[in-house]
Parts: sequence; structure tokens; C-alpha cells
Amino acid sequence: MKTVLSLLGPRRIAALIVCAVLAALAFFLKFCIPGYSFSALVCLCLIGLILFYALMPMVGLRLPKFAKITTLVFTVVLCIGLTVVTVTETLIIRASFGDPQEQVDYMVVLGAKVNHDGPSVSLWDRICAAYTYLDEHPNVTAVLSGGQGTDEPITEAECMYRELVNLGIDPQRLWIEDAATSTWENMNFSLDLIEEKTGQRPTKLGVLSSEYHLFRAGLFAKECGVEEFVGIPAKTSRLSQAVNHFLREVAGVWHYLILGGQYD
Repeated sequence: MKTVLSLLGPRRIAALIVCAVLAALAFFLKFCIPGYSFSALVCLCLIGLILFYALMPMVGLRLPKFAKITTLVFTVVLCIGLTVVTVTETLIIRASFGDPQEQVDYMVVLGAKVNHDGPSVSLWDRICAAYTYLDEHPNVTAVLSGGQGTDEPITEAECMYRELVNLGIDPQRLWIEDAATSTWENMNFSLDLIEEKTGQRPTKLGVLSSEYHLFRAGLFAKECGVEEFVGIPAKTSRLSQAVNHFLREVAGVWHYLILGGQYD
């Protein structure tokens, strides 16, 4: 036992302890808290990084040239990746402030999970933000967009409609789009509904969603022909959820840029 400890050294032992803590945290996030799988994945990535830099010097004792080249290449790729993540996250954060005071004729409210006992935290955040905006802008018509998942009791659009009416919003100002199952469909189906009811497709559109989602929502909207996108942020009320989703959104943006828009 002493031989193993002396071989590892205090730094590597500390690294292994940190990895054990991160592994426990990843397990907790993955299996004990719904919706935090991406944070669990981040923990696993950190474990991989720590182990690589902690153990590669041991490889270098036998294969010094291989260890040196591998570490250099890995470090360069890591720096490039961190730069890409930082730039993307900066764009997401800048877009998250939106234009909450900008006047629009039509606003699309993007749905979120409906639990069996009512709106999820994310959906409640969006409902409250939609109420505030509609109350401050009495001439705006809102398209409530969101279909029904297999684990949802009603459509997301219907849930938003009920809650906003209960809060005092005139039902005539609320149009329901209850077929969309992805952000791509939210945008297209909502624009189709507006065109069906008014005879023209708007070139300026307000979109209300969780603040972390506004940058990607803007990309979707512009691809659907919206010339002037107005982001209306719904502030995420739980800090842990905001951190998780802001991190996850980086992957969402790059998924969109690489594979296109027709996905959630």
C-alpha cells in the first residue's frame, strides 16, 4: 500500500480524490435530479481531463516521446475547444438579455414541459414573463406554441393558455398552436398560423423563451424567414437550472450549426 501511495505521489492522490467527488456528483445529477444529465456529462469530462494530466507523466517514464507529443496535441485541441465554447457562451449570454421593451405585433411563446401537477418550473417562468409582456403591451397577440409529449397530460400550448387566462389575459389575444414538438416546428407552425389568420407572414416577430434559449431561437427564426427577431427573455428562477441550461445550450447551438435546424 505504501509503495502504491509513494508511486502516485500527493498530487495524483489529490487528483484521484477530486475525481471520486466528481464521479459521485455526476451520479447524483444523472440519476437523482431530472434534467441535469448535461451537468453530469460535464463532470465526467472534468474527470477525464484530470486523469489525463495526472497520469500521463507516469506514461512518460516509459514512453517519454509518445507522452510529450500526446500531451501537446491534447492540450492544443483542448485550448481550441475551450475557445470555441467561450465564444459561443458569450454569444448566448449576450442574446439572453433580449429586447423586453421592444414593441411587436405578434409574439410566439415557446412551450416547455407540463407535469401532471401543472407547469414545470421552466414553463412557469415563461408563463410569468408572457403575462408581464402582454400586460405591458396590450396590443400584442401571443401565439402559444407547444404540442403534447408522451408524458404530458395536456399540450404545452393549452397549459399556457389556461394559466394566462387565469391571470387575466384576454383569451382573444391568445392563439393556440398545439402541434409543434420541436423548436423548428414552433417557429414554422406559429408563422403558418399567423399567416392563416391575418393573410400575411410577419417579417418582425417577438419570441419569448427562457433567456438561455434566445440565441438559438433567433437562429431558427431567421432560417424561417423572420427578418427582425425580437427576443423576449423569461428569466430562469432556479440558479442551478440556469447554470445547467446555459452550459447545455452551447452543445445545442453547435448541434444546430452542424446538423441543421430540424430538431428539438
